[in-house]
Amino acid sequence: MRKNKGFTLIELMIVVAIIAILAAIAIPNFLSFVTKTKRSEVKYNLSGIYTAEVSYFGEANAFSNSFNIIRWVPEGTIYYYTFSVGTELYGKGEANPGVPAGADALSFSAYGWGSIDADAVPDIWYINDRKKLVNETDDLNS
Repeated sequence: MRKNKGFTLIELMIVVAIIAILAAIAIPNFLSFVTKTKRSEVKYNLSGIYTAEVSYFGEANAFSNSFNIIRWVPEGTIYYYTFSVGTELYGKGEANPGVPAGADALSFSAYGWGSIDADAVPDIWYINDRKKLVNETDDLNS
């Protein structure tokens, strides 16, 4: 009598089903993690712009529309976002999606936007002189 070695079709289908269930759980979590990682770039750089603007305000008693004047340059490479504090753009170079960045003597707002996923909607963040960091994209989708 000959003994059969190997797996039956049922056993293989069960293994494939288990892998499919694990993938269905893991892939959305992984994509969420990737999005959070990409967003750390904008949060970090907008925080740096805030610090530079407040530092400049301490010297000149006014905020500025220029990255050169406030002496802000991001650390590292910009991969996903474009930043604006007025008419100047810094970063990836994507066209301004209509965000009203700017500064006057008593207030400023700096914006960062970029495409971090496959959809056509840019991820838009801003910070103002009160250190309010807001994701406008989430506000628009709510």
